[in-house]
Amino acid sequence: MNLYQLFYECVHIPYLAAGCCANYAVRRELNTLYIFFEKSVGKADWKSNFDFPAATQKRMGKTVWFAHRGFLAVWKEIEPRICGFITDESVRKIVIVGYSHGAAVAVLCHEYVWFHRPDLRDTLEGYGFGCPRVFWGVRREELMRRWERFTVVRNIDDIVTHVPPFIFGYSHVGNMLKIGARGKYSRVDAHREENILRELEEYEGR
Repeated sequence: MNLYQLFYECVHIPYLAAGCCANYAVRRELNTLYIFFEKSVGKADWKSNFDFPAATQKRMGKTVWFAHRGFLAVWKEIEPRICGFITDESVRKIVIVGYSHGAAVAVLCHEYVWFHRPDLRDTLEGYGFGCPRVFWGVRREELMRRWERFTVVRNIDDIVTHVPPFIFGYSHVGNMLKIGARGKYSRVDAHREENILRELEEYEGR
């Protein structure tokens, strides 16, 4: 699927709840597993969005790094629900997609797959549409390799992709794909799903 199709499905697929603010969906197509994470849909989601002190992420080997505490808590609610799908050896490719709040969770899921399925690292794909910053601290090269195949999709003026602020020590991981044009939307409107879809349609020449 192209980016437009992935984002459209991320917006419209039915989601399951894991805890108070963690919504996810999984879909299997032959030997490919698609994992989706939903945008903020309620007060609990927004509470986790603003819970941005850094917390230790230390469950992926000996390397310790720091992540946005609220998003890390959401991921830990979802992880036990989907780990069986991820570790299923009949799965030969995994595609992870999230929007907004869900894009931040996708960052953490991507690392989980990278660590637990080293056999799939060359085919792993991750996409965070309108993704907030999740990573805090020094960007060590050996750590950044975990997100070499993760793409942050930013509709240029999208305010959500610029928080938490860089001056607070947060940064994006993976690759940045910028769509749209500066000044075309307000910083809030640039984050709206209909405008992201419109810019993806133009970007991909649909």
